[in-house]
Amino acid sequence: MSLEHAILVSLLERPASGYDLARRFDRSIGRFWTATHQQIYRVLKRMAADAWIVGEEIGQDGLPDKKVWSATPAGRAALIAWLRAPVQPEAVRHELAVKIRGAAFDDPAGRAALVAEVERYRADHEATLAGYLAGERGDFPDPDVLDARESLQHVVLRGGIAYERMVLAWLDDVLATLRDLDPPTRKATP
Repeated sequence: MSLEHAILVSLLERPASGYDLARRFDRSIGRFWTATHQQIYRVLKRMAADAWIVGEEIGQDGLPDKKVWSATPAGRAALIAWLRAPVQPEAVRHELAVKIRGAAFDDPAGRAALVAEVERYRADHEATLAGYLAGERGDFPDPDVLDARESLQHVVLRGGIAYERMVLAWLDDVLATLRDLDPPTRKATP
């Protein structure tokens, strides 16, 4: 997937300025595709040059004008062509998994450091899950009354929630396994 396709989806959902798109990426699209503000603005220029989007200057009281972007028919056609193309399975590259396998060749002190790293990694995923759940409560308070667009947005979010729960369960298993390898030593009582 390219950033262009993620932007087209967002603009077809609702026209937006570059700043608004960046906020959407930070808040919701970023759940499955990340982009910096600079990347978004650079790609918007390219998409405008390709006639996939068009910008309209909007005046603002007391603020500089802003450009609100909308997808053009050519942009929609490009998105449709991409939607209909086959998707290749993504290759998994997981540095932490390699470190976990490599821990067999480290000593207990090294594995203790790995436990701390896995705990940090787990805390990041726990925070991501909490953000997804908060977003779900805010964006989909009544999942039984969603239109087609909302239903598809929600199913993607549910996939993110399920993924984070799976990662957390795996990390709990990793931590238990690492701790079983090197249980804390107990001082003998006289």
